[in-house]
Amino acid sequence: MAKAGFAFGLAGAALLGIALAASPAAAQKKYGPGVSDSEIKIGQTNPYSGPASSYANNGKTEAAYFRMINDEGGINGRKINFLSLDDGYSPPKTVEQVRKLVEQEEVLLVFAPLGTPPNSAIHQYMNAKKVPQLFVATGATKWGDPEHFPWTMGWQPSYQTEAKIYAKYLLTNKPDAKVGILFQNDDYGKDYLKGFKDGLGDKAAKMIVAEVSYETTDPTVDSQITTLKGSGADTFFNITIPKFAAQAIRKAYDIDWHPVHLLNNVSNSIGAALTPAGLEKSVGLISTVYYKDPSDPQWQNDPELKDWQSFMAKYNKDSDANDNNTVLAYAPAATLVEVLKQCGDDLTRENVMKQAANLKNFRAPMLLPGVLINTSPTDFFPVKQMQLEKFDGKRWVPFGEVLG
Repeated sequence: MAKAGFAFGLAGAALLGIALAASPAAAQKKYGPGVSDSEIKIGQTNPYSGPASSYANNGKTEAAYFRMINDEGGINGRKINFLSLDDGYSPPKTVEQVRKLVEQEEVLLVFAPLGTPPNSAIHQYMNAKKVPQLFVATGATKWGDPEHFPWTMGWQPSYQTEAKIYAKYLLTNKPDAKVGILFQNDDYGKDYLKGFKDGLGDKAAKMIVAEVSYETTDPTVDSQITTLKGSGADTFFNITIPKFAAQAIRKAYDIDWHPVHLLNNVSNSIGAALTPAGLEKSVGLISTVYYKDPSDPQWQNDPELKDWQSFMAKYNKDSDANDNNTVLAYAPAATLVEVLKQCGDDLTRENVMKQAANLKNFRAPMLLPGVLINTSPTDFFPVKQMQLEKFDGKRWVPFGEVLG
């Protein structure tokens, strides 16, 4: 009997071993570069210096968010090691820093690198290396091209989508507008320009009376604003980053040019652009929003805003709470955390992209009600909706319906 029992025990153990091996719970962990049982190493480039240094709060806020996540236990027990390097908004420097992150630091992914020119400089490299260039902090339309660039994904609404909303607004409310346009002379500026012209359709040639550009190396855009006023334009589409947006707003006011002023979303931060320009000189500006503006009284009792305020007070108190870029970093960081949670113990670069392309009705904190994140293997634009807003001298006031 004892021998029979022993034989049964071995057979039972063997069957149990087979069952456990087949069980998903016993599946082996899969790790890509930068991942261990205790760590997930993530890289980033951000302009902490240079002409776009007003975006420094983006990187600081994301670093602060990941510190909060780590204090709460990390992601499935793993702490985020976030390496955010300064690229000065200089594409050659971006290439240098990203190569360091990928080849020396061996990060799992590069998260929210900021700016269209910097991201354009690493676009081919990231895809050739098969490293996720995830939730880039720019709305260029080309970040949503999974067929040709499966390792690159945007996050915010595309610039062309936003520009078409402004065009629709003009066609409805000021169809006889004479539009003057200032745009940054690179892929970022030209993407907005294309969307705006596409939105105006066959009326673009008649409505647009002047187009002038600037380089990020220019000291000011004063002469461009003077040129636009001289064109007879009564509507101004301002496609600039915050430093130059502030200059354009101030110069237009100072030379007594008061057109309908459409300001692209990337420069509508009260702290980073409007305050340097002068709040009194910014009255009447029209822009777009897809997130809750902390200065808007309607959100003062909102639970998400209170959570954001607590986060800012504890983890990010050195950043300007009036800079909406802190919100625009908080929500993407939360989206990345959701992707990493969905990855479970399969933290490979391939699975990171698979999960990023499988977000279903994800509610990122601080997005407007009704704005949900959805992606698929053929849809690399997580956020697609926006609402128009007007500045009243103290805050942005949303109006109309959520569009997109």
